[in-house]
Amino acid sequence: MPTSAAYEAFQRLRQDINQVIIEQAVPLDIILAALLSGGHVLVEDVPGSGKTVTMRSLAQLCGGEFQRIQCTPDLLPSDATGVAIYNQKSGDFTFHPGPIFSQFVLADEINRTTPRTQSAFLEAMAEGQVTIDRQTHPLPQPFFLMATQNPIEYEGTFPLPEAQLDRFAVLVRFNALSRSGAMRLLQQGEVQPDHLRPLLDANVVLTAQREVRGVHVSEPTAQYIVALCESTQQHLRVLLGMSNRAHLVLLRVAQAWAWLRGSEFVELEDIQAIFPAVAAHRMRLDLPYTNLLQRTSDTLALLKEIIAATEAKGSWQTPSATHRPRGGR
Repeated sequence: MPTSAAYEAFQRLRQDINQVIIEQAVPLDIILAALLSGGHVLVEDVPGSGKTVTMRSLAQLCGGEFQRIQCTPDLLPSDATGVAIYNQKSGDFTFHPGPIFSQFVLADEINRTTPRTQSAFLEAMAEGQVTIDRQTHPLPQPFFLMATQNPIEYEGTFPLPEAQLDRFAVLVRFNALSRSGAMRLLQQGEVQPDHLRPLLDANVVLTAQREVRGVHVSEPTAQYIVALCESTQQHLRVLLGMSNRAHLVLLRVAQAWAWLRGSEFVELEDIQAIFPAVAAHRMRLDLPYTNLLQRTSDTLALLKEIIAATEAKGSWQTPSATHRPRGGR
C-alpha cells in the first residue's frame, strides 16, 4: 500500500471533494485517475449535472489555476490559445496567452465550436504545448483539460472526430441523485469552490503522476489488456474498436486507479472497473443513432458483454507474487 505524502494528500482530496460533489464517488475517481495518468476527460452529460463545479473544486483543492472556455460557433482558435499583438513602441510582436495556458481548463460544450477551433485543443492535449506563428509555447504543468458535451441536443453542433476523441483518456457520466442525495443538495445549497482550502500543489500532482507510473503490471495482466482491446476490434457489432494508443491509455489509467485504491499492483478488477470509461468514446457500433446518449448507453452495455466474454475465454489469474491484499480508504 502506498504511504507517500502524495498518496496521503490525494486521499484527503478524495474525501473533501466527495463532501462537495454529492453521490459521485466513482465518476470523481475516474476523473482523478485520468489526472494521475496524465490524460484528459470528456464529460458527456446534460446541463446542470455539476460538471463546472467539479472542475473548479478539483482545481481549487489541487492549488492550480482554473480557466473556463465557453465553446460557441464563433469561437476562434486564438480565443483559446492566445494571440501575438504588435507593439508599436518596440516594433515587435508580444504574445498574449489565452485561457488554455492554465493548469486546469474546462472546455464547456466543445462540440458547439467549429472543427478548426476544436483542433486547437488537439496539440495542447497531445503535446502539452501550442504553436502560434511558428513559435511553440509550453503549457503549465500539470495540464489537465476537461471537455463537456450535451448528449441530447444535436442542432448547431460539430461532432468531435475520432482523432480528437482518442486523445481523451476517459469518458465520464455523472450519476442521477437519489432522493436522499437530492435532499442533501438542498440542505447544502450552492457550492462555492473558491472557499475550499487547497490540499496540495502542482509539485504534489507531478509527484503522484510519477508514482503512478511505478505501479506494477504483471505479464498476465498486460495480456488481459490486449485481449480486451482485441475483443473490441473483432466484435461483429463494432465498426471501430480501440486504437493502439488506447492499449497504453488503459494501462496508465488502470495504474492510477490501483494507486488511488492503495495498491502497488494492477489487478484484473482495476482494469474491469476502468475499461468502460476508457473504451466507450473510442468505439463505433454498427447501428444508426439520433443522439449521443443512446449511442453511449448501447456501447457501455456491449462493453459489459465483452468483459464477461473475455474473462470466460481465458485464465488471467495474476501470479501470487503480485496478487496481494489491497489497501484503500
